[in-house]
Amino acid sequence: MTDLRIDPEIATAVARLETDGWLPLRRETVAEARRVYRALALARRGDAVTEVGSVHDDVVSDAVTGTDTAVRIYEPAGERQEITVVWLHGGGWVLGDLETGDASARRVCAHLGATVVSVDYRLAPEHPHPAPLTDAHAALRWAGARRPSDRLVVAGDSAGAGLAAGTALLARDWGPQLDAQLLLYPGLDPSMASASTAENADGPFLTRADLEWFWERYLPDPALRHDPSVALPEVAGDLQDVAPAVVATAELDPLRDEGRAHADALEAAGVIVRRLEGAGLIHGYFGLAVASRAAREEGDRALEALRDLLTR
Repeated sequence: MTDLRIDPEIATAVARLETDGWLPLRRETVAEARRVYRALALARRGDAVTEVGSVHDDVVSDAVTGTDTAVRIYEPAGERQEITVVWLHGGGWVLGDLETGDASARRVCAHLGATVVSVDYRLAPEHPHPAPLTDAHAALRWAGARRPSDRLVVAGDSAGAGLAAGTALLARDWGPQLDAQLLLYPGLDPSMASASTAENADGPFLTRADLEWFWERYLPDPALRHDPSVALPEVAGDLQDVAPAVVATAELDPLRDEGRAHADALEAAGVIVRRLEGAGLIHGYFGLAVASRAAREEGDRALEALRDLLTR
């Protein structure tokens, strides 16, 4: 039975995804899941490509780890604000790349008039935690050095938001100076024990079975499930002095309560937090702007909250 709280346009979009065979996100093999997820991202975008001023690719070479990470840099059309956003795509730490993150990176760039550096971080299970987090932090340091006078933001959605939250912790302790973080429905709780995970175990879109599949591949060592750079709501005392945050959650998302818990923990640590929760919306709504007016407006609210943090 369809949840009567769900935005009607979102419900229609999810029904189409199911009918067309795009769901579930997990598959028999990682390679198949990646192929389907990439095709889905391109299909969702369709012809509605947000125009920006320029796009070019580069490489971040990390002397500490000896790894090279591909990045894609988006510059806005018209006047550029002195803002650099490091964007970390979603996909459960297992799926996604620069192409699946393209639409969101373009949207952030165009809406804020900011430079956006989208990061093609390494993926699990080939590269479990902390490899994706290490790549994210390396890209943040690189972006900060590239335009040191800019206000610097780390941002992401879903697993990317979880990485952004962990990167904000690393930035507090090791630099660079971070001005804000944007966390769109972050994945932060490998225990999957929240009420919202139980309530929305069967979706829509993201399910508990999907979450289990992702966490098992990202954290193959059970001890890592208590790493403070992953399970952030468990370590509220260690969140002091991290960058101000926008924490956006969705009413019908399995991850809703862990986002709320992280916002609570940040506030308890004295961090400035802007909270938003999309009524009737689901996990991944930032990528459904073409399909749903409510999703589009809620995404714009999150970006405006970020702008507000940067101009306070």
